[in-house]
Amino acid sequence: MPAQAQEPKQGQKQGRYGLGHPATAEEIKGWDIDIGRNGEGLPPGGGTVAQGRALYDAQCASCHGVRGEGGLGDRLAGGEGTLASAKPVKTVGSYWPYAPTLFDYIRRAMPLTAPQSLTDDEVYAVSAYVLNLNGLVPDNARLDAKSLAAIRMPNRERFTADPRPDVKDVSVRK
Repeated sequence: MPAQAQEPKQGQKQGRYGLGHPATAEEIKGWDIDIGRNGEGLPPGGGTVAQGRALYDAQCASCHGVRGEGGLGDRLAGGEGTLASAKPVKTVGSYWPYAPTLFDYIRRAMPLTAPQSLTDDEVYAVSAYVLNLNGLVPDNARLDAKSLAAIRMPNRERFTADPRPDVKDVSVRK
């Protein structure tokens, strides 16, 4: 049977090809989960290093190693002082310039077998543990939006603004 376009719902205009519908505010909200490097968009909640350790052991260690040393997945810890060497080790602690982007990545993509399945509190906790593995937060740390955004990553100053004229990055303008 050939495919047929559905009639638009009442009050909806039919698109050029008769497909789709305008996204609702609720549909947009479900996809609008990005976090800015300055922490903009971080949700309420929080988590501790201890909570993160338990979650990491259960959901992350099988790919990233017991202490973030890598395995099937990328290495997450270590690598300090190697970026200028012949064999740089790019980890969260040695390479990433902004801590809130760790939260963003974990929330979007981890665990590999069930992305976006962790709660915001669990993502804060796993972020705290990964940052702890890198010596960037103490064992008793509790991260939330404010404290995560305040973490200054070791490699932050080695990144530069995108100089292309078509890229507008107001956050780096003076």
